[in-house]
Amino acid sequence: MVVRHLVLSAVLATAACSSISTVRVQPETVYVGPHLRPIAVIHAQVTSAYLFWIPIPGHVELDYVVNRMLLATAKALGADKVVDIQVDITPDTGIWTLRKLLGYRSATASGVAVMVEPEAGGAGGSGPAGATGAASAGVAASAKARP
Repeated sequence: MVVRHLVLSAVLATAACSSISTVRVQPETVYVGPHLRPIAVIHAQVTSAYLFWIPIPGHVELDYVVNRMLLATAKALGADKVVDIQVDITPDTGIWTLRKLLGYRSATASGVAVMVEPEAGGAGGSGPAGATGAASAGVAASAKARP
């Protein structure tokens, strides 16, 4: 009786699990693109066991791993976006269906959480060139208004 409970506990403990790993990075050590400042690398993983085609719940779907784990963690860290996203999932069709007899299925997603930095000088005519252009338009308008 005790052995049966230990085996059942061990199977359920390892059956469905998920994890999120993060590591903060220095902006000068990782290049992700112009006007992007990396703040962390995030890795999310979900694994679910199968026993006679019955899944032990684990949400092994790319939608869950990417949107609810990876992107939610990035937002919690203060990131604006996630770049360089890489995903992987164990297939569930074809010959892979046999794995559901006694096996597991997993999905992983990873990426670099970044903050978007504003462009220097900005857009929309704010800056020396924009001020000069607005001043010349004002002078031209006032010259036309004279009789």
